[in-house]
Amino acid sequence: MAQKINLLLNKRPVFLLVFLLITTLFAGCTDSVVDSNVEIADRRWTYRNHISTTFDIKDHTKAYNVYFKLRHTANYKYANIFILAHFKDGKRMVTKRYQYKLAKNDGEWLGSGSGNVFSYTLPMLTNYHFTHNGKFEIEIEQNMRDNPLLEISDVGLTVSESLSNKN
Repeated sequence: MAQKINLLLNKRPVFLLVFLLITTLFAGCTDSVVDSNVEIADRRWTYRNHISTTFDIKDHTKAYNVYFKLRHTANYKYANIFILAHFKDGKRMVTKRYQYKLAKNDGEWLGSGSGNVFSYTLPMLTNYHFTHNGKFEIEIEQNMRDNPLLEISDVGLTVSESLSNKN
């Protein structure tokens, strides 16, 4: 009996390693359709520099969430940002203007910070149903008065299945 217990105890690190590997594999599984991020050269986002993301919707009966992702430095001089989002489905284009608040009234950034850089994941469309299956494109452009808009380091989009599909 003591030999069996010792044998099991010696195998425990192997079981632990296998468990961690399987957990890591499943933790990486998400319902993201696309998760894009584009670095802005020299942290100078110009009007002409549209950030475009193309993705494929395979089941238009499901609801999706679309998030705008932004990273800026602490030297960004505004408490908000305006963007234009051009939604394209191959046949038509719809443009919508968004304003996002990035700082409190006292100047404290609302995003999560890492050193001098602050990150945001901001909702654009929630529980949205695309009209059909197929290719879609969302193009983002900055819509502030400054051109270029300084201290923007990264811009991106995430499109993922809504949690309301899991019920």
